Amino acid sequence: MRPHSDAKREQALDLHRRGATNREVARCLRVPYGTVGYWLHRERRRRSGNTVSAGDGRRRECPRCESRSFDRNAYSYLLGLYLGDGHIIQSSGHRAPSLMIACADAWPGLITECEGAMRRVFPHNAVSRTRRTGCCNVKMYSQHLWCLFPQHGPGKKHERRIELTPWQRDIVDTHPWGLIRGLVHSDGCRITNWTTRTVGGERKRYEYPRYLFANRSEDILRIYGHALDRVGVEWKLLRRGAIPYNVSVARRASVALMDAHVGPKY
Repeated sequence: MRPHSDAKREQALDLHRRGATNREVARCLRVPYGTVGYWLHRERRRRSGNTVSAGDGRRRECPRCESRSFDRNAYSYLLGLYLGDGHIIQSSGHRAPSLMIACADAWPGLITECEGAMRRVFPHNAVSRTRRTGCCNVKMYSQHLWCLFPQHGPGKKHERRIELTPWQRDIVDTHPWGLIRGLVHSDGCRITNWTTRTVGGERKRYEYPRYLFANRSEDILRIYGHALDRVGVEWKLLRRGAIPYNVSVARRASVALMDAHVGPKY
């Protein structure tokens, strides 16, 4: 694919200075939305050079390294999303790694909530959405993603050890519903099961709601189960042969708790 010309990049910067949004610039010049954002990012870096202003210093503060206060409930939710459908990468052309959460287009409310959680945990960092077929990637860059998500590592999550650090455990134990909601919103669902029973000689159909959470990582299933224990939700681990693959919540009182704090995807 041929790179875009310098003239088109300058035209995009000029349109942005005149007040056009990134999406309007992309539509006008017929270039990808992400490309416009990258041009603006490079322009900001060029203008700032190597100097660090007070504002830049605030943007680079790390909640962990520098003990900055941050929204811990939002972090617990974001951690759940990351463990389910998130990943961290650093491209060779970018100065900082990026956190990306894949959200299905079927749940626009979840996309908005994911973006909001990122903004609350990283209030000085830009958050963007990138459209893909059937989904939207909610994305942000930060030098401190490694600090806040130490579960990152090479390979797939279910192929490596996933454990919460003591400080993460403290947050999750204090805000367990945030983690539960994030995990359910990523790899879980609320469904209606049905069964039949014979009552008075007549076969009748009964329906009941149920929450399911599926993940190939036994460690993540264990983290989810621990959080459910913290809030008094009864759960059952389902297996395929000897392999655990799903956590089920089906008892009426526990489903009512999940409905009150999680609810169906939206």
